[in-house]
Amino acid sequence: ALETLKMFEKKDSRVKSAAATNLSFLYYLENDLAQATTYADLAVNSDRYNPAALTNKGNTVFANGDYEKAAEFYKEALRNDSSCTEALYNLGKPKKTHLRYEIMEDPNQAIEWLLQLISVVPTDPHVLSKLGKLYDNEGDKSQAFHYYYE
Repeated sequence: ALETLKMFEKKDSRVKSAAATNLSFLYYLENDLAQATTYADLAVNSDRYNPAALTNKGNTVFANGDYEKAAEFYKEALRNDSSCTEALYNLGKPKKTHLRYEIMEDPNQAIEWLLQLISVVPTDPHVLSKLGKLYDNEGDKSQAFHYYYE
């Protein structure tokens, strides 16, 4: 599969982007981040409007620990295709990762992160429960009840 996809690299930009997107994904699955990043960059540079390429790029950036930059790539993918479920799902990952720190440091910021997250995944019981707990800790029993109930 890798050899076949590599043959398409020399084609026009859309074909090149599609091939590079698939190669990036395959290397990402094999935990070869260097190659996954190389092909994600090639895919995005070949077609900046390819949501799968942007999602793969976000995944490689996320794997390297830059959660904010990863979220930017996922959001760009969603601007290009609002039904890109991979980008929607992955957009929640950086927020969940940062949330651990936000809850300890600033509960209001944690609430903001969670509200953004439930706009992407509105029925996630863990997120709704965390919102309930945060509102409860802040003394807002009405909001706490609402999110616990949801």
